Amino acid sequence: MITIGLARIGNEPVIRYTPDNKPVLDLSLAYNYGRKKQDGSYPTQWVNATLWGDRAEKLVPYLHKGNQVLVHLDDLYLDHYTKKDGTQGSNLKARISELKLISGEKREEEAQQPARTFDDMKDDFPF
Repeated sequence: MITIGLARIGNEPVIRYTPDNKPVLDLSLAYNYGRKKQDGSYPTQWVNATLWGDRAEKLVPYLHKGNQVLVHLDDLYLDHYTKKDGTQGSNLKARISELKLISGEKREEEAQQPARTFDDMKDDFPF
């Protein structure tokens, strides 16, 4: 099953490595769906997702809790497990095939640079 959607990152991303040194990025993704509840919030579906390979290492500095991302998920499945108290639990899991950063807070070094004006950009246009 392939799913495409807009989500928020629910925790700080964690990069880990397989025994053969392949990078894996673990993300907890929060998807809002349905109608607003009486308190004004939307129901949320959580997905534990992984991004494999070099892209995982390259993207981790740009991904932070609360960022909004557009994600293509492959191999979406429901994982069942037994909790410590003996009851049954389940997690929705998937593999990320594509990820695009939609929103996020400015980095400190970006915030310190002066804003560009139209006159600053006049040499940037090819015409």
